[in-house]
Amino acid sequence: MEKDVPFLATARRVILQEAEALQELSARLGSSFADAVQLLLDAKGRVIVSGMGKSGHIARKIAATFASTGTPAHFVHPAEASHGDLGMMTRGDVVLVLSNSGETPELADIVAYSRRFGIPLIGVASREESTLIQQADVGIVLPQLGEACGTGIVPTTSTTMTLALGDALAIALMEHRAFTPENFRDFHPGGKLGAQLSKVSDLMHGNDAIPLVRLDTPMSEVLLTITQKGFGVAAVLDVENALVGIVTDGDLRRHMQGLLDLTAGEVMTAKPMTISPHVLAEEAVNVMNTHKITCLFALDPAQAGQVAGILHIHDCLRAGIV
Repeated sequence: MEKDVPFLATARRVILQEAEALQELSARLGSSFADAVQLLLDAKGRVIVSGMGKSGHIARKIAATFASTGTPAHFVHPAEASHGDLGMMTRGDVVLVLSNSGETPELADIVAYSRRFGIPLIGVASREESTLIQQADVGIVLPQLGEACGTGIVPTTSTTMTLALGDALAIALMEHRAFTPENFRDFHPGGKLGAQLSKVSDLMHGNDAIPLVRLDTPMSEVLLTITQKGFGVAAVLDVENALVGIVTDGDLRRHMQGLLDLTAGEVMTAKPMTISPHVLAEEAVNVMNTHKITCLFALDPAQAGQVAGILHIHDCLRAGIV
């Protein structure tokens, strides 16, 4: 609608200005960024992230991103630090302090404490001559660009650059440590993200729930096993307990004539599709969709050919994996 035009123009101007600031930040990053990453990698303890006001909100997010990507971290509020929380910082930690001006008075005690006890300090500010940058072991200077509000009083462009810088640090650390989606899931077990990162072993049925029969098992017993277990299939094992085939509804229909006179080995489909318990369940869903099947047997990688579990498409759907 016509009345929306001024609002959309403002939105586009703000977003474009912040996007340009991010490009400028990227272009200006230098050796100080690499030095900061190395300092974080060398930390024996945790990363302490701090900032005041809007920088504090950004600091909380950066600490959370570090913690969820393999870098132990937590946020310390500078005001609370001055009233006892400085004890949360110790030798072996690294302190990451955010302040656009680099002169935020509430940060003075954290900076002084880090200097007194030899705790490495990474400072992020927009003024190279600021106290924070001058006191830091590693100082990352942000470009001095106008805030998107146009008045210079609302932290917008500066906080966007700081947030992106924090993400860049976290991802650089994550890639160096070869942090995998499986590792990521360990810190994100809940919600849709946790479901997407579930492994087959998290969802599969094992032990007595697995429908298992032998090559020479009469089909009357195979039918009973399929009915009791409720998956609509049965795994066929050889004398060494290795999976050699699978009996499905389709196999039953193809052998209706004289079915009860046959054995599992005579009815089964040989060399069925299988999956590793250690892969993501999303991969199993893709296999089942591609091959138009509803179940997969998971094979124990430590014991060649032996069945570790069974995964049904309904297990994935219940977990929120589609």
